[in-house]
Amino acid sequence: MPKRIFLIGFMGSGKTTHGKKIARMIAYDFVDMDAWIVGQEGKSVPQLFADEGEAYFRARETDAIRELASREQVVIATGGGAPCHGQNIELMKEAGLVIYLKFSPAALLSRLMQSKTERPLLTGKSEPEMLETIEKLLAERETYYAQAHMITDGLEASDESVVNAIQRWSENSL
Repeated sequence: MPKRIFLIGFMGSGKTTHGKKIARMIAYDFVDMDAWIVGQEGKSVPQLFADEGEAYFRARETDAIRELASREQVVIATGGGAPCHGQNIELMKEAGLVIYLKFSPAALLSRLMQSKTERPLLTGKSEPEMLETIEKLLAERETYYAQAHMITDGLEASDESVVNAIQRWSENSL
């Protein structure tokens, strides 16, 4: 098994939900990177965006990746934009296994419309504006997401199938 597993994907793709279950199934610790940053900063993600700006938040994500990459037996759910800034995707790939939970823009919109989590990049937008933003951001981020070691269809993959794929990947990379 890899020492670290990073789950990447767009906001609302289920990184935290799947990450907790996968970590439990393989007896690893689980860290939600956004929650970790909130704990370090003492402010919510929307507050950090509002008070400090996106560039500041993205720098904190890089700090978090470096810090969390020193841990072992951990599943880390990253923020949706974390792999797309600086050398973050490379840092994650060097530190462990990176899995992309992939969804279509329409599926993401449906999931985000039902979410109770505040998303700073979508706040105050109508449904058509949200879809346009999702499509635009996903197109920009896909180049980074596609660099993951594994890409899984978010609608089709079960936690069990992801764990089986992790085990196969581990066996093939020895």
